[in-house]
Amino acid sequence: MSVDFTVAIPTYNGENRLPKILERLRSQMGVAHLKWEIIVVDNNSQDATAKVVSDYQGMWLGSGRLRYCLEPRQGAAFARIRAVQEARSEWVGLLDDDNLPALDWVAAAYAFGQTYPQAGAYASQIHGDFEVEPPPNFERIAPFLGITERGQQPHRYEPNQLKLPPGAGLVVRKLAWCQAVPPQPILKGRLGQSLVGGEDLEPLLHLHKAGWEIWYNPAMETYHQIPRWRLERGYLISLSRGVGLNSCCLRMMNTPFWQRLNVLSRIFFGSLRRLVVHLLRYRTTLLEAAKAQSSFNNLVEACELAFYWGYLLSPFYFFQTSLARNISSLSLGQNTGGVRNSAFSTKANF
Repeated sequence: MSVDFTVAIPTYNGENRLPKILERLRSQMGVAHLKWEIIVVDNNSQDATAKVVSDYQGMWLGSGRLRYCLEPRQGAAFARIRAVQEARSEWVGLLDDDNLPALDWVAAAYAFGQTYPQAGAYASQIHGDFEVEPPPNFERIAPFLGITERGQQPHRYEPNQLKLPPGAGLVVRKLAWCQAVPPQPILKGRLGQSLVGGEDLEPLLHLHKAGWEIWYNPAMETYHQIPRWRLERGYLISLSRGVGLNSCCLRMMNTPFWQRLNVLSRIFFGSLRRLVVHLLRYRTTLLEAAKAQSSFNNLVEACELAFYWGYLLSPFYFFQTSLARNISSLSLGQNTGGVRNSAFSTKANF
């Protein structure tokens, strides 16, 4: 290919966030030997995102070429699919518009891909850059906000345990993605008021199933900009519940059809046990927090409780999502016959 590396930035209403990340990319070091490009994927924004990119294109002096494309299908999953499709290189680095890369991020990302030929994807080390001080013991729920600090040595993730990185700061091999990742995602991303995600992990599970390795590369560092509102109690609890709710859907993706009932029962009873243990361990502090309605006191314990509730309910969310997909397929005439309105009606859904 004519391009060595692509940086893709999916964004929605990013007019105020894009200038910071574009400035970081324009100032990248150690890339003089690379032919690289930057693609801003506008996920149907309603603000001046397109104009911001156009203005930067007019004055762009960085070494990488700046491109723009519109993805009208709402959802981060669709924006990332479009980013990979548009990329002209073997390696595609996916940066969220609120994740600022270190000044050597592109160079470190490209170098890692040359060293690990079995990697289908590899992830950054992500630090939190907080507008306000996070609550005590925040490190226990930091991964819910995409913060990933797993040491200073590269290592492989464990997809079978759902130990996988977030999509921000992820680099994917285009060939592997195009061969392994279906064009129609199951999990679309957080839309509207829903905070049920999982769209980051879905393509990684497909890559793993196809035999590709998923790696952590600490030399690629980014800084997740976390505003005050993302540390508010209501948002964090809803986010934690959403992380739990998508767990069963993700586990079902690579689970053989004949093993699903066993896995579903293990998820339900295992999460029920963790929920009860958590309630017993923190019953006093959780009751105090509920009475005080405090925004920060015992917030981490409350978020963990919400996660366990979400995990407990995730099999029911799986059934609901599968049923909705089956009905949608029937209405579009895409089923080939004999489909029952059940989560087990077709292996293709999950």
